[in-house]
Amino acid sequence: MKISVIIPTLNEESCVAETLQSLRRQYPKEIIVVDGGSTDATRRIAASHADRVLEGPRGRAFQMNLGAAAATGDILLFLHADCSLEANALTEGSRCLKRPGVAAGCFTMAVQASGLLYRSIDFCASARVRLTGLVYGDQGLFLKRELFTALGGFPRIPLMEDVYFSKKLRHQGRIVLVKPRIFVSPRRWQNKGLIPQTLCNWTMLAMAVLGVSPNRLAAYYPQIR
Repeated sequence: MKISVIIPTLNEESCVAETLQSLRRQYPKEIIVVDGGSTDATRRIAASHADRVLEGPRGRAFQMNLGAAAATGDILLFLHADCSLEANALTEGSRCLKRPGVAAGCFTMAVQASGLLYRSIDFCASARVRLTGLVYGDQGLFLKRELFTALGGFPRIPLMEDVYFSKKLRHQGRIVLVKPRIFVSPRRWQNKGLIPQTLCNWTMLAMAVLGVSPNRLAAYYPQIR
């Protein structure tokens, strides 16, 4: 099965070239970058490496839905601009979706920083997927395009579209954590502080699981990307 990779961007000139170059070495069917109004060189850089660069309204849910609508692959992989995949990740993802009862999958998180606390973040991310079927966007969610379309795509909400979509997706079958790693930039934790950012993530997840509306959550998380 052929894979279309969809990458939402917003002012990602510092990392988008490296991400796209690394991804190209795994020979996806196509790479689609959907920009949400960057004011830096993101679109120009992306145009040199991606198959298509689209422009859409700011917000990952809106951008990823736009990219999915333009995709032609059998499988959709949603990847953040500051993440890169271990060799053979796309092959393993495609193989995973051929298993009976599997609705979707994601990769094993590896934050690109040393230290026990970062390894605990990796461990908790994997445990969350295995125990709850909830996938964060920086884990590289992938699924068949026909299923994504049948579910109506990501909910049109300002944040945590990945979690709310996972809540719907897990009723369609198993969400599998595959072995290849996804290397995640530590910039969020470094900018805000490792413990404050982690506590914020856990709190937001708990509120989303308990049914708090996305618009209310957005009031507590001002930097929506």
